[in-house]
Amino acid sequence: MGRDYIRWDKLDNTANLFPVIAGESMTNTYRISCVLNEEIQPELLQEALDMVLPKIPGFNLRLRSGIFWYYFEENGKKAPRVKEEHTYPCRLIHQSKNNSYMFRVSYYKNRINLEVFHVLTDGMGGISFLRELTYQYLRLAHPELREALGDKLSASTSLNREDSFKKNYKKKAKSEYKNKRAFLIKGEHLAYDGFGVIHGYLPIPQLKEVCHRYGVSINEYLVATFIWAAYQEYYRNISADRPIRVAVPVNLRPYFDSITTKNFFVMVSAEFIPQKEEYTFAEIATLTRDCLREQINKEHLEKIFSYNVSNEQYVIARAVPLFLKNIAMRLVYTQSALANTTTVTNIGNIQVDKEYEPYIQMFHSFLSFSKGQNLKATITSYKDTLVYTYTSAWQDTSIQRRVFRQIAQDGVDVKIETNGVYYE
Repeated sequence: MGRDYIRWDKLDNTANLFPVIAGESMTNTYRISCVLNEEIQPELLQEALDMVLPKIPGFNLRLRSGIFWYYFEENGKKAPRVKEEHTYPCRLIHQSKNNSYMFRVSYYKNRINLEVFHVLTDGMGGISFLRELTYQYLRLAHPELREALGDKLSASTSLNREDSFKKNYKKKAKSEYKNKRAFLIKGEHLAYDGFGVIHGYLPIPQLKEVCHRYGVSINEYLVATFIWAAYQEYYRNISADRPIRVAVPVNLRPYFDSITTKNFFVMVSAEFIPQKEEYTFAEIATLTRDCLREQINKEHLEKIFSYNVSNEQYVIARAVPLFLKNIAMRLVYTQSALANTTTVTNIGNIQVDKEYEPYIQMFHSFLSFSKGQNLKATITSYKDTLVYTYTSAWQDTSIQRRVFRQIAQDGVDVKIETNGVYYE
């Protein structure tokens, strides 16, 4: 019996913003990459994508616009074409040129790249999809794996598509966001809309020793290195009116027992307002720790997203036509975007099934630029190595140099890798 309908789904609370603000200069696209111990065979990677995509409904979608809201619709087209990487990463994903899909897969030598329009999912959902794609590719490239494991999805892969924002929303809360404008980094752009990438590889055992010395977590320490570097470079421009403020996304799943593959995160901010002439790095690390720990608790996180959901729940808001909603959301976004100097996001430690570990060398991740933030950082770890990645549209790399210099001075053996744009 033939189907006479096409499945559709609502966007989650966070996703509603991304179609409104996306464009060539602010693509709202992020990348997660898996580096293998062997060269990629493109025809097998395409076959793997063709096999995996129908099994994961959260990616087998296209975006539609209605009278009042954007919505998802099941996409029945062929999977997008896998291509060798030949341009800068995190470009805008044009659905009309991508079989209406909101993600792309590319490869370069031994690296598989997954780029995702944030409307689909956050980093946790992206990791899940890339991991399954990599597993399937390895099974095709190594028939002995396929014979032993078959083609089923991993038992740890969630297909849950609940809107965990609405499920865990309690009651209307006042805004917890800081909307006062922050200090913004400016500079000379890389030529031809360049996209600079610097990976810093850090041994986790050494990093843990350093963090123990300062009495901070790894996440707090790495956020503090950015604040320290910006303070050292721009101390004359930083004041109570223009503080350094770092947006730090927090994955809400562990706090609310969720396994959703939709977006489920909120932003908190690490703020540095100078109160005296000079600071040591240790002082900034302590201030960063205290600021983040004050905010990263279940009660405070619930207040943040409850405020967001409550605004969406207004009946009058639901009745406003989409084009008017878009105007309002752009204005609100601009105000909140300029309230942060940068974003530092921690994807976390990526785990893979033990059968595939011998074939996988490393994972990377990074973010595209956004309004006022042409320098961002991402933290990804696999096994005993953490990758601290900076993406930048600026020619100047003084912030990144100071960050990694501080980490090295603290006793961590730092290995640096770039995409080459700074040497052209």
